[in-house]
Amino acid sequence: MNGVSTAKFSLIAIAIGAAVMAFAHWFNVDYLYFASYTILQFIVLATAWNILGGYCGYVNFGSAAFFAMGAYSSVFMHKFYPLPIPVLIMISAVVTGVAGLGMGYLTLRLRGSFFAIATLALAVVLQTLVVNWDYVGGSRGAYIIRPESLEFAGITINYIEYLFGLMLALAVLALVTARVIERSQLGFGFATIRDDELAAEACGVPTLRVKLIATTISGAFMGMAGAPFPYYIGYLQPSSAFGLEYAVNSIAMPMIGGTTSWVGPLVGAILLGSAQQYATVTISSAVNLLIVGLMLVAFVIIAPNGLIGLVQERLRAWRKP
Repeated sequence: MNGVSTAKFSLIAIAIGAAVMAFAHWFNVDYLYFASYTILQFIVLATAWNILGGYCGYVNFGSAAFFAMGAYSSVFMHKFYPLPIPVLIMISAVVTGVAGLGMGYLTLRLRGSFFAIATLALAVVLQTLVVNWDYVGGSRGAYIIRPESLEFAGITINYIEYLFGLMLALAVLALVTARVIERSQLGFGFATIRDDELAAEACGVPTLRVKLIATTISGAFMGMAGAPFPYYIGYLQPSSAFGLEYAVNSIAMPMIGGTTSWVGPLVGAILLGSAQQYATVTISSAVNLLIVGLMLVAFVIIAPNGLIGLVQERLRAWRKP
């Protein structure tokens, strides 16, 4: 895909997204929409995490905080002044983008495990605030009553199809954005920070500014992924919004697929997300974290650079005379 321009890549991604939606509509199975929505949601989260964690090398344990912030932004607006979900997604992007900028300004002077612990503390603090904020439901949670169907261009569609279409559009937007960043001057700045931040500073790279851009974009996409979640789940409580699976999966999926390319989070999210959805139906959702742990151990041994790194190594070995 290196020779494909951004415009062509965007059109290809949109065409594939439309084909996926048509395929799901043809089967007309509600669970297929629910399962696919979850996988697409994790594609957005994994891609957003990878912008900071993969491209810049700063491990963020606060993914659940940004996801929940986007979800509770929707709950707040639903109670204050109900708006269409696309507008709520944009509002959540602004809220979580500003939060990412603030978090970055406060924590990006820390490095390594100190930064990771600081992002984890952000999630704990934010969850405590939400639990004690009665307007958005507090510890009791909040009910979001959604319609069964929606009129769109004179066509009645199931509401879960509508949510699936929105998350599909977000996934395409996140992947296109990650690919553009990877191939841009900003992406090269991210790579220099990941490889050697001190050397990047010595060469004149404005490392703090570049990292702040990364935290802002990453936080915005995580919030966008969380914005439709209250309408998907119907009942939002702190334990579901700040679930451990969001923090764990958003890190594990890029690591399984590969953190140095936009393709890695996509491959990891599809692979791990599909395995978890299959286990949810056949066994129990309680084994999802066990699946993450087993797959992480396996890929650390077999492919420490992720599936994409493994494929690239095999291709280089095959091309050698």
